[in-house]
Amino acid sequence: MPTDYDATTVWGVILVAGVLTFTIRASFIYLFGRIDNVPPLAERALDYVPPAVFAALVLPDLVAPTGTVQLSMANEQLIAGLVAAGVAWYTENVFATIVVGMGVLWLLRFVV
Repeated sequence: MPTDYDATTVWGVILVAGVLTFTIRASFIYLFGRIDNVPPLAERALDYVPPAVFAALVLPDLVAPTGTVQLSMANEQLIAGLVAAGVAWYTENVFATIVVGMGVLWLLRFVV
């Protein structure tokens, strides 16, 4: 994608963004290295970070595989994802969830 900025400006912005990102992450490492106990409220809030990140990564591909929202029975990724979510909730087994989810997706794509 062409831009009106010269290469020095673009690389300067990349460098500044990288330094700021590193500083923010390093500050948390430094902060938690100096705190003996994490407050219970912060611990409870941090428990929700992995599921929220996972949902943010996976959900768009389930509901909008082609770029537009498809909440219908024609969306085999959504159906397989819902079945896999049910298996995950019922069994709490990651391997079973992956096998069943991929199996349902494969069946819907190639058999049905």
